[in-house]
Amino acid sequence: MTIWNDSSWFVPDWPAPEPVRSLQTTRRGGLGCGPFSSFNLGLHVGDDPKSVAANRAKLDRTVGCKPVWMNQVHGTRVLDAGAWQSGDGVPEADAALTSRSGTACVVMTADCLPVLFCDESGQTVAAAHAGWRGLAAGVLEATVTAMRRPGTQILVWIGPAIGSRAFEVGDDVRHMFLSGDTRSAEAFTPCAPGKWLADLVLLARQRLQRLGIERIYGGDSCTFHEPDRFFSYRRDGQTGRMASLIWLEQ
Repeated sequence: MTIWNDSSWFVPDWPAPEPVRSLQTTRRGGLGCGPFSSFNLGLHVGDDPKSVAANRAKLDRTVGCKPVWMNQVHGTRVLDAGAWQSGDGVPEADAALTSRSGTACVVMTADCLPVLFCDESGQTVAAAHAGWRGLAAGVLEATVTAMRRPGTQILVWIGPAIGSRAFEVGDDVRHMFLSGDTRSAEAFTPCAPGKWLADLVLLARQRLQRLGIERIYGGDSCTFHEPDRFFSYRRDGQTGRMASLIWLEQ
């Protein structure tokens, strides 16, 4: 008998307008075993495909519409999830948007930033997968451009990601961000020669604010330091994936 844990997900706390719906999964309440215990939603990490399929089916029933899963490559391509057809295969992209009900935009993470977007009129929603490579490459900017809304009309929620006390990077990563905006220096704290602790949430906030987006919520959960709630690739290596979803109800 399968027993599901009610803590498999939570609803983001942000003032998204009707008919916008959003959801963030945790690692709890699924069928995965070992490093994938238990609500793993990633098919590419080595978990039993049957367990992943069962976890995804549970998520489908909860959301009430079909999530469009992507092959994420740390790039900047934005998928039109509303136009995607199941026979097209798994799309390669790191962000998705839709203005249609019945389709959920979804990104998977295990330390990278999941970023959800909606416009204030509740007509368009989007989700972006933003690790440091995606942030530096401009995935957030690409997502906002695809939404075709000014930043002043957009709301953002940042989901669980590796926190500033755990994400160590080298000089190369810091230089990459500073070359685009010297204010990025505020997001890096020295921790060893040639090593820095990076604040991904602050880096994302800076980029979103440059786009005119001021209504930014979330960003207060660290995947690395909450092993009972979240998967973390940096902490565990082989591990599962969580999902951040956003959709428009009919």
